[in-house]
Amino acid sequence: MKVSKWSERLFGTPLPDAVVMTSFLFPLLYLVMFLVIPVLVMLATAFEYNGHISLYWFKSIFGSSYYFNPFHPEGYLVTTRPYGNHEVYYLFGKDFGVVLNSIIVSISVMILTTILGTGFAFIMARYDFPGKNIMRVLLFIPLLVTPFVNVVVVKKMFLPNGLINWIFYEHLHLFPKPIWIDGLIGVIIAQTITYYPIVYLNAYASFINIDPSLEEQAENLGSKGFHLFRTVTFPLALPGITAGAILVGIFSLEDLAAPIVFQGSNIAKKLMSYQIYSSFVSGFAVGNPQMAALALVMLTIALIMFLTVRWYVGLRQYAMLSKGGRWKPRVAKPKWWQALLIAFVAVPTLLLTIFPQIGVILLAFSKSWYGTWPTGFTLENMKAILTQPDIVRVIENSLLYSTVAIVIIILLSLTASYAAGRFKKAKLSPILDSLATIPIAVPGIVIAMSYFFFFSGVPPFKGSILDPTNLLYFFPGAALILAYSIRRLPFAARSISAGIQQVHVSLEEAAMNLGAGRWRSLTSVLLPLIYLNLLGGAMLSFVYCMSETSVGITLGSINSTWYPITAKMKELIIGAVGSANLAAALGVFLMAVQITAIVVANVITKQRYAFIGLT
Repeated sequence: MKVSKWSERLFGTPLPDAVVMTSFLFPLLYLVMFLVIPVLVMLATAFEYNGHISLYWFKSIFGSSYYFNPFHPEGYLVTTRPYGNHEVYYLFGKDFGVVLNSIIVSISVMILTTILGTGFAFIMARYDFPGKNIMRVLLFIPLLVTPFVNVVVVKKMFLPNGLINWIFYEHLHLFPKPIWIDGLIGVIIAQTITYYPIVYLNAYASFINIDPSLEEQAENLGSKGFHLFRTVTFPLALPGITAGAILVGIFSLEDLAAPIVFQGSNIAKKLMSYQIYSSFVSGFAVGNPQMAALALVMLTIALIMFLTVRWYVGLRQYAMLSKGGRWKPRVAKPKWWQALLIAFVAVPTLLLTIFPQIGVILLAFSKSWYGTWPTGFTLENMKAILTQPDIVRVIENSLLYSTVAIVIIILLSLTASYAAGRFKKAKLSPILDSLATIPIAVPGIVIAMSYFFFFSGVPPFKGSILDPTNLLYFFPGAALILAYSIRRLPFAARSISAGIQQVHVSLEEAAMNLGAGRWRSLTSVLLPLIYLNLLGGAMLSFVYCMSETSVGITLGSINSTWYPITAKMKELIIGAVGSANLAAALGVFLMAVQITAIVVANVITKQRYAFIGLT
């Protein structure tokens, strides 16, 4: 009897069979082993000094002006400097120390992406105008991930002889002097252009899900225009917008591509992600608890942001009921001044934000790019990714790592979603659900650092193929597969969980009442009904595995034979004998993989699997 009660508390059923226990224990043990314990090992390293528990490493961070300098920032936001025969405005940002710089960059990116994403979402959700479908397609282009190369194009755009000055200084004469954006401001601009579609997708979903009767009632009471938007529409959409903004903040905090590309300006190096990465690739991370402490600071900030939005979204719930079932979103023709804003503000802004992806393609098919535009058409870069042995090898490596990771992700997502969705009264259900979701808030560089300390210091992994310090036998692919399966789990888990929620449990119970076991009911009833969700989630996870950057350029760059694509792209961008054009060709390949996966997922499953959010 005691065993039965204990079992019911943990698993939600008095006599759990093998399927139920596996559904709980497999993902739970996997996530504890390869997420929780590595982070705890890193935490223990950060709090250890001379064999004792101590705050020494944290004091060394917050007591150093290099890491924390809130009162005497160095540098200037804007200054002038000579460039050729004339002066330019040089924008690079103030230095508040590594920790504050990271927070300021993250908050700035959140604000800018929220403005851009919400503006585009409101236009697309509420107005009908010529070219809307084309604009809808263009808004998805910035979502195509081309690590490092798109940031290279952004950097070229904001050089004194770049595209922005070519348009606004040379032709429109809107700038009194050319501008040159670099340093932290360059990082902010690059991340804003990269991540604003995440806010757009969340905000767009929020706007079209607003019950129009609520706005109509407000209009009947005299509210209209901006007052209606401020008091009714925006508050109803705010939870989704906030979720997207916080997700962007986490991505900004962990981003390595922008700091690495802008590292020519020393202030761009003074970000937590770059400092941890730099210590890692230089070998300084070996036995360096200060970097473990810095990684823990980054993780703490990211988790606070994640938990805040989960609390906020849960707190601010608005009930929206429609008498006639699904409602039709309010769509109207824009007024003349609104049409002008769309045509002369929104569209040009959109075209500028998609230029980095266009620039990646131009760079891949060009011989050089020293001025405003690339020059010299060539197919050699594209041929190289099919014929050059080291390039072909990294593509094969990434395909192998991502494919194996997806198999693990599917097993983890299916078991975790089934256990948490079908046995909600179990004590382990909320724990499992949280563990399957929280990896989205764990920065990739933190995963890399925690794996380093875990696999190099804890038996039986110490000295094995997973030990990064065991250079003779270390196999980066194994570590990358584990990291991919943890980091990209939430995308598939969300999709499969949504599918399971849509299938009523009575269908499985009916099969079991007719004599089918739980395994038979799972494979013959539930899986056929959710396979589209499974396929869509798996494809989305595969896309993000292929373009995973933080872990790929740290753990994945230890042995060049086993490089993933992103490690090779980083080497081509910043290496002494590298080639940005060849890196761009790899970027085009990644874009093709992403487009194929998203199109297949959207066409076959008839769902928008490009949507990303925390709610």
